[in-house]
Amino acid sequence: VQLQASGGGLVQAGGCLRLSCAASGLPFNMNVMGWFRQAPGKDREFVGHISWSGGSTYYEESVKGRFTISRGNAKNVVYLQMNSLKPEDTAVYYCAAGALLPTGRGQYAYWGQGTLVTVSS
Repeated sequence: VQLQASGGGLVQAGGCLRLSCAASGLPFNMNVMGWFRQAPGKDREFVGHISWSGGSTYYEESVKGRFTISRGNAKNVVYLQMNSLKPEDTAVYYCAAGALLPTGRGQYAYWGQGTLVTVSS
């Protein structure tokens, strides 16, 4: 299994950025792709997820209305479109593959290497 996240960089506050995650070799039961982030000195936090089938999404409250997760036309590619970026969005962003639980949350088994997003004020 490989997850390759890309697209990070430096952007000014109010700007936008799109991250990509290319997945390969996923077991059939890994039916959800999640995005997480970890800011300097903080714990990793959930950003949102998308199911492979149906494309349903779920977002953490602080990014609702600003971030959008989508599936690409290419198989096994997901995107994280980030708009209206704030300095507090600065973090290393990770994609992860998991199984969707009955609770509606994912249980993640595979992780990408992370891509750094820096938002300047």
